[in-house]
Amino acid sequence: MDVILAQPRGFCAGVVRAIEIVERALEIYQPPIYVLHEIVHNRYVVDDLRKRGAVFVETLDEVPHGAVCIFSAHGVATTVTKNAEQRQLQVIDATCPLVTKVHSQAQRYVRQGFELIIIGHAGHPEVEGTRGCVNGLVHVLCTSEEAKTLSVTNPNRIAYVTQTTLSVDDTREVIDALTQRFPNIKGPALSDICYATQNRQNAVRELASQIDILLVVGANNSSNSNRLREVGQLAGVGSHLIEEAGDLQADWFTNKPNVGITAGASTPEVLIEGVLQRLHDFGITTVQTMLGKEENTTFRIPMTLLGDQSPTPTKLIG
Repeated sequence: MDVILAQPRGFCAGVVRAIEIVERALEIYQPPIYVLHEIVHNRYVVDDLRKRGAVFVETLDEVPHGAVCIFSAHGVATTVTKNAEQRQLQVIDATCPLVTKVHSQAQRYVRQGFELIIIGHAGHPEVEGTRGCVNGLVHVLCTSEEAKTLSVTNPNRIAYVTQTTLSVDDTREVIDALTQRFPNIKGPALSDICYATQNRQNAVRELASQIDILLVVGANNSSNSNRLREVGQLAGVGSHLIEEAGDLQADWFTNKPNVGITAGASTPEVLIEGVLQRLHDFGITTVQTMLGKEENTTFRIPMTLLGDQSPTPTKLIG
């Protein structure tokens, strides 16, 4: 049984930045440090940070008055930011810069008088954060069928933005359907969609012709991990989303298939290593990494977290 590792896989630049922000905040301010929602969608990462003193909360009401609070990589609504100011929390914003860019685009369209469409999954933290950063009517949809039946106030004043954890391929049909109905619709270039999501999906498509089974290491609530599994299935490969090595089932490997492994953008490499160790029990012969796109994107962390000494806290750090 041969294993091929997808390239790229695992952590993206936004996730690396968000985790580093929590780690540095723990060093500078000392525990407990409060984090609004999961910093990223991965239980291993969250549990590790929790052991080191991070306290994950679902609402700001759970954060003591004046405490240090980190916003997750998915971004938050404007009302959350205002609530944090009222509670005099020391906020550190770990929102992915690509998400922040989407917020800015959405706000610009609304200021210009456009009715806004968010292409994404309703209820996802990133989508809810984007929806909550603008005033006015907002539509959320994720399929071309929804686009074809969408009712709007003024067909000539429509604009869209997209959830970053969708790929160009995920959104193309929806955008095409919207453009056909609303020829004057405004929206960002497809190149603005998250590079990491697209790169990982492209790698799976290329890998599919060489494997019999695909393992996607990632959290069940991770949008991009679920989409990687779907991409494998659409390519005709039996695909499984697993959180860790313990989720592997022996009967998947009885015929000694060629196995491909990828990981969502919130998945640390240590979980992939654990899967490889477990696969040795099932008869791994070789492990190789496919030739793929090298990613060198980095995002800087807030300047106040770069020094050796604890900075004077402010209402908004960064």
